[in-house]
This record gives sequence, C-alpha cells and structure tokens, in this order.
Amino acid sequence: MTRLIEPVRTAPVATRSGRLAGRIGWTFVLLAALAVVAYSAVPYFTASLHDLAGEEVGLAPTYAETSVFVQGALYVHIAGSATALVLGALQFWRGLRTRAPRVHRWIGRIYLTGVAVGGVGGLIIAPSSPAGYVGFFGFGALGVLWLASGWRAYRAIRRRDVPSHQAWMIRNYALTYAGVTLRVWLPLLLLAPLLLGQPWEFDSAFANAYAAVPFLCWLPNLVVAEWLIRRRGLPSYRLPVTRG
Repeated sequence: MTRLIEPVRTAPVATRSGRLAGRIGWTFVLLAALAVVAYSAVPYFTASLHDLAGEEVGLAPTYAETSVFVQGALYVHIAGSATALVLGALQFWRGLRTRAPRVHRWIGRIYLTGVAVGGVGGLIIAPSSPAGYVGFFGFGALGVLWLASGWRAYRAIRRRDVPSHQAWMIRNYALTYAGVTLRVWLPLLLLAPLLLGQPWEFDSAFANAYAAVPFLCWLPNLVVAEWLIRRRGLPSYRLPVTRG
C-alpha cells in the first residue's frame, strides 16, 4: 500500500565555500529579479495597453482587447508579482533577518500580500493566456500552488514553526521566480531549432516555445527548491515507498 508523504530532515551543510556560493547565488537571484521587473513589469505602468500592443510589448497584444475586469487583473498580477519578486529575494538575506528582524517581518507581510494579489490576478488572466489550454492549466496550476504555499508559510510562522516557515518560503519564492525563469527558457527554446539544425521561423518558433513555458517555468524551480530545503536540513518530503 502507498503511504502518505512523510516529512524528513537531513543534516545541514555549512562551509565557508558554501556560504560564499550562497552569497553569489543570492546576488544573482536579486539582480535577475530587478532586471526582469525593470524590463518586463515597468513598461506596463508607463503607457496604455493599446499603445504597448501597437509596439507588441509582452502580453499587451493579448490583453488589450479583453474586458476591463481582465485588464485590471493583469495590472494587479503584474504589480503583485513584481513586488513579490524583488522583496522575496531580500527575505533570504541573512543579515537582514538577524540584524533587523522587524524589517524582515514587515517585508514578509508585504511580500505575501504581493503573492496574494498577484496569484489571484494570475488565476483571472490564465484563461486568456496566449498559450491556450496549456497556458490555462500551466499558469493556473502555478497560481494555485503559489497561493497555497504562501498560505502554508504564513500559517507556519504564526505557529512559530520557523523551520517549516523557511521551507515553505523557499518553495513559494521558487514559484515567484517563475517570472525570471520563464524569460530564461523562452530564448533558449526559441533557439533550439537552430541548434538542432531545423528550419526556423520566428512566429512558429515562438508559438512552440510559449506552449512549453507554462509548466517549464516553475516545475524545475520546485525541484531545485526541494533540493535546497533538504540541503539546509529543513522539513522536506520524500515520495512514499510502495511495497508489494
């Protein structure tokens, strides 16, 4: 019989080289988040959707002709996601947590608010995704897991269960970071036909690439998140063992 998933703990690994790698990794994560917000989010608040659609900026051509309600949800999603993307990276800065715990807590509250509004907005716009049903299910699943993991992180810290809170925050930010990894996967998938020696045409290549990213932008992130959780000795999960 298959057992329910059970929590496991592993021993943390802390070395000088590991701490240096952690600082480098954190710096990269933060800079990438800032770059994506500046490049992909800010333009929506500098011009109208119709103007951006004429310039074929991001999702503007898809949502410029939708209802006011869906357009409002798009802006809510962008604002909440951009806030969470930047502030979430700051929450993993150990110096902030140890030297300014009140600031850490307030940033956490704003972060989870960003996740909440961004997740709800994402669920509203998912049915209109240019990736069709794949986009609806892929981005819809992302929105549900994003909201659920944020809620679990909040509930854990309310119980003063810091290790579980940290584990759920890692999972949650891995989903938040889909905003970055989506923009990493897209150009790679666009160039894939050229690397494989296949005929290349932008529109078809982009359509094929965008059909893959609704799941690809967040599933590998969760795998990496679970690896980090285990590496840090935080409450993790293992797949149940089936016995005949």
